[in-house]
Amino acid sequence: MSRLLAGEPLHTDGALTKENLAREAKVSHATVHRAEGILAEWDAKVARPVLRTPGEVQRDDTIAELRKQLREAKAQVTEVQGKFDALAAVSANLYHENLALKRKLGNSRRLASIPAQG
Repeated sequence: MSRLLAGEPLHTDGALTKENLAREAKVSHATVHRAEGILAEWDAKVARPVLRTPGEVQRDDTIAELRKQLREAKAQVTEVQGKFDALAAVSANLYHENLALKRKLGNSRRLASIPAQG
């Protein structure tokens, strides 16, 4: 906030907007809006807060929703990957157990036939 108010921004064009406040602080727009004390201080120091147009509000809402969906999708991918890894480990163990059993049987395989019922 102090960089923006002093006209010395590092990460924005210097416009006195809450969006730029978030960018300067390197936090999300939502984080800034949850920091009520910071917003109150901002509103007291900035003569006229810049209002976002309805299009900007809709854009930001869409972005927030898409980010939420992305987080949920990533969580699902992580869960499925964990299950896949567990199944791969089980399959590998079964494969090696099968090889060991085949070696143990060796040439002495005596398979009994199952009588057909009819």
